[in-house]
Amino acid sequence: MSQAMFWIQFALVLGAILLGIRRGGVALGLIGGLGVAVLVFGFRVPPSEPPIAVMLIILAVVTASATLQVAGGLDYLVQLTERLLRAHPKRVTLLAPFCTFFLTVCVGTGHAVYALLPVIADVALKTRIRPERPMAISSVAAQMGITASPVAAAVTTFLGYAARMGTPVTIYDIVKITLPAGLVGVLAGALWSLNRGRDLDQDPEFQRRLEDPAFRAQLDVSVTTLDKQLPRTAKLSVALFFGGVLFIVLLALRDTFANAGYHLPQLLPLADGKPVPMTTVVQMVMLGFGAFILFATNVKAADISKSSVFTAGMIAVVSIFGIAWMSDTFVTSNKAFLIAKIKTMVQLAPWTFAIAMFCVSAFVKSQAATLTVMIPFGIALGLPATLMLGLMPASYAYFFFCFYPSDLAAINMDRTGTTHIGKYLLNHSFMIPGLIGVSVSTAVAYLLSRVAF
Repeated sequence: MSQAMFWIQFALVLGAILLGIRRGGVALGLIGGLGVAVLVFGFRVPPSEPPIAVMLIILAVVTASATLQVAGGLDYLVQLTERLLRAHPKRVTLLAPFCTFFLTVCVGTGHAVYALLPVIADVALKTRIRPERPMAISSVAAQMGITASPVAAAVTTFLGYAARMGTPVTIYDIVKITLPAGLVGVLAGALWSLNRGRDLDQDPEFQRRLEDPAFRAQLDVSVTTLDKQLPRTAKLSVALFFGGVLFIVLLALRDTFANAGYHLPQLLPLADGKPVPMTTVVQMVMLGFGAFILFATNVKAADISKSSVFTAGMIAVVSIFGIAWMSDTFVTSNKAFLIAKIKTMVQLAPWTFAIAMFCVSAFVKSQAATLTVMIPFGIALGLPATLMLGLMPASYAYFFFCFYPSDLAAINMDRTGTTHIGKYLLNHSFMIPGLIGVSVSTAVAYLLSRVAF
């Protein structure tokens, strides 16, 4: 293939991604599918296989998470978090980001943070702590928790590609790297945030707003989730959901110890002489435990499909369907050219792959979608799955342009106005906490992956 043809196809793929981002929602998947058609019919390249396993995993996990939300389990977790923050209000800048991080780890989606952001702002305001300090790092930490959650789309996406590569990487192997790395990154961002900006009593903009009686009256309104009545089955739904997650992790632990040479009984049935793959296990277990929640809590099936978690998950599935299929088709057809041009550079300096992934994520508002774009590149370059695992935290960079819904929500929910988008677009509240959190967690994950594998 000529160099000119490569760059024409690359421009097509990049243009499709940017156009899909501009349109939003499922447009990324639809336009990605159009890109596949243009590559196949226009450039006569063979289409690759669509990421069916990845999409099915995400579909199963999202359905179980949506069932948890409808049963009141998500609200119960938010109330537990609020009680912790209100018990230690002066430590809100340190505690809040860890709360949002673990909330995402537990339920597999960063969208759970919306219910918690107004509470964080209220606790900070009542304690006269500049709300920007906990709000910005909490929004960032919520998205950092995605790569550390065993039921998040990004983690299951990586698991699916690792299975295609024939690498024995389990969910436990992923989380044992990304969870501690994420915690260290969140801590670094929170410590920096402790003294950022002026205190409220010295902030001229806040003092100016206080002169408005309507603004002062707005500040006196308390925001809480503790007065929300939850169904009696909320706690049961949380227990069942975590039971499913724990079951998957235990099966993954068994495989990890077996690969290390320990003789343990096989817990999985055999298919063609081999254990059922973990990608299939995740689908079965999450759908099964979702059904347990459905029966135990007697929620309406129609409400599940109308929940915000289900809607966001389905958008992710469609987006990954189109964008991953297009990216994989492009990479497969240009594999020889890519290897000849950049393989040596990436192998000598693997961190350059992390930078490339960070740049893609700055435009693609999904870590799972970023991984589906970049992992085929890594496979074509001959990068091992364990190396890409160490660079996985770099798949979060959509704080960079501050257009992600959770960041915008944090700005709107800070009644003092300290959480903001700067005059020059990039000098917003989330930039430095995001850069610190992602760079530190990526460095730690890379070092841990070198030691663990």
